[in-house]
Amino acid sequence: MFESLGFETLTAPQAAVWFALAIGLAFGALAQITRFCLRRAVVGADRRHAAGVWLTALAVAVLGTQGAVRFGLIGFDDHRFMVTELPILAILAGGVLFGIGMVLTRGCVSRLTVLTGAGNLRALIVLVVFAITAHATLKGVLAPLRTSLGSVTLPLDSATLPGDPLIWAALIAGLSLVFALRSGNRAGTLILAALIGLLVPLAWVGTGYVLYDDFDPIAMESLSFTSPAADAIFYALASTAVSPGFGTGLVGGVVVGALAAALLTGRFAWQSFTSPRETGRYFAGAVLMGVGGVLAGGCTVGAGLAGVPTLSLAAGLALMSIVAGGLIADRILRGLPTSESGNAALHPAE
Repeated sequence: MFESLGFETLTAPQAAVWFALAIGLAFGALAQITRFCLRRAVVGADRRHAAGVWLTALAVAVLGTQGAVRFGLIGFDDHRFMVTELPILAILAGGVLFGIGMVLTRGCVSRLTVLTGAGNLRALIVLVVFAITAHATLKGVLAPLRTSLGSVTLPLDSATLPGDPLIWAALIAGLSLVFALRSGNRAGTLILAALIGLLVPLAWVGTGYVLYDDFDPIAMESLSFTSPAADAIFYALASTAVSPGFGTGLVGGVVVGALAAALLTGRFAWQSFTSPRETGRYFAGAVLMGVGGVLAGGCTVGAGLAGVPTLSLAAGLALMSIVAGGLIADRILRGLPTSESGNAALHPAE
């Protein structure tokens, strides 16, 4: 469709960067205001409110994505989520590692990206370490680990949930909204959460339909933070040798959007580490998330918020593994003396 829009100075890949920047700006601002984060929804002190926000976004993402599929705007037949040889060991191990990491760092990667824009230097350092580790797992010294675990597969008859996709979409969205409406959140907060969810199908349709160009094709993408973080840091280090992509624009947009929202709401504040023990805990969590996000095929947003709406079994399994890892880590940390857990409660990534 892109060639029919009349752009003469932009190619489809270049337009995708600007489109991602706009999506990122919206996500960064909305996530900053709503404190959108799956870690909070799983183990946070206000988990019921946080879960209501997250599930509202998921409900809209599922309905919007499957609606776009039903109207023929996009399709996921060739998408990486749709594998019939399921790399089950990589997904399970990666999800658990990511879940443990997000508890150690007190925030999932999307939340830490948002907090970077709000002045949190802990989040910035974690994001850099995460991106480097993810890049090393994708293409560097940790790639053999990825390929070894990924070689253990489970054959599937279908890569998606069986039955009518719209029935599954209605079921997931309905249950999510029932919980969200009983979560105690204000209507305004849930509306903003719904807008976050709307960004998912908007990105799928934007990259998979509006910006589709036979002569200069781009990948169909939506919200995610694992590969985009790796791409963003590589672009920052070698911008004269590589061109920015959708992921680079997305990460940049999220940081700027969060910064603007934090300044406008008076929530911008410089924050940093308070002890070597705390620093070590955050570094360890960043490494675990970097490795885990790649092995699992995405983070809480890439495999969760954007992945589950595809009704992919791989994405659903990754999300459940991440939640399991978070619960395991939280249980272990709560059983440790405060000095050993690194004063985890002192500086939540919220």
